[in-house]
Amino acid sequence: MDLLSAAYGATSDDDDDGAEATPTPAWAATSYASAAGPPPKRPRWEPPPYLPPPPPYPIPQPARPRAAPPLASTASGRYVSKRERALMAASSSPVDSSSPLPPSAAAQFGSPVVGSISDSNLRADIFHSLRCQPKPGSTRRMPLKLSVSLTGHTKAVNCVDWSQSHAHLLASAGMDHTVHVFNVWNKGNTTARVFKFHTAAVKDVRWSPNGLSLLSGGFDCSLRLVDVEEGKEIKVFKEDQAVEVIKFNPNNSNLFLSGGSKGSLRLWDIRSGLVTKEYQRNLGTILDIEFSSDGKQFICSTDTSRSNVSENSIIIWDTLRQVPLSNQNSNPGITFQY
Repeated sequence: MDLLSAAYGATSDDDDDGAEATPTPAWAATSYASAAGPPPKRPRWEPPPYLPPPPPYPIPQPARPRAAPPLASTASGRYVSKRERALMAASSSPVDSSSPLPPSAAAQFGSPVVGSISDSNLRADIFHSLRCQPKPGSTRRMPLKLSVSLTGHTKAVNCVDWSQSHAHLLASAGMDHTVHVFNVWNKGNTTARVFKFHTAAVKDVRWSPNGLSLLSGGFDCSLRLVDVEEGKEIKVFKEDQAVEVIKFNPNNSNLFLSGGSKGSLRLWDIRSGLVTKEYQRNLGTILDIEFSSDGKQFICSTDTSRSNVSENSIIIWDTLRQVPLSNQNSNPGITFQY
């Protein structure tokens, strides 16, 4: 028995070593493939990105600016042209933005300062007569004849006004949109200031009792206060009518009246820039206004009264209460209202 077991055992070992692998049945392969899923898709073909062909010649690069050669000094001994000398002068003196413009440049940009407002260049006799009032019995007299021609306006002049604090200064307003200040008795240039702040004809101009300030009004529906000494505009007051006439209150220099083409009379406060009182009477264009000495009343004249166009009107107003005082007819063609 032992011999038979050994013989059979050896035979089975040889069979295992020499036997080939058994092929997988077709039904088994099909089942395995279905369990593993469908085969992966083939990737889509995409064309490669377009690249432009290289240029047949190199692209030129912009040339760098070469540094200018150093300017020759006049002490080097060689001839230096006028252009080089000008460049040397410009490079040696840098421009300061805070420095004042030269007179020619200032005139080009329309600076209102064109002359002097000082009284230092007046004739001696005129200077003393303006500064000092002659005492009773004094033999010093004013010059018998004073005459001067003032030019500058290019169109008609609508109004003139002497300064109360600087008797040698005269202001004028014209149809050429400008306000001029003349140093009347100056030996040299008599035109001291030319203001071009208005955009239409200037109808009236008045000196402020406070000093070197001017108030002007015109057809651009505005009133403008300027500093004469500095040549600058201080404040603008907007109206809804063309301004015909203005007047300062003698009792309060911060208040002034304005009258216009629509018949409105307004009392303004310079400090606030606002209207404090308004006077309405259904009037026509205001031609003139004048305060009483105490400033409590004022009188105005108009071209027509809209209630009766055949009548001209002169009305006296109470400044504080904004009401006209009593009226009286003294002429069939003119109505006086008091």
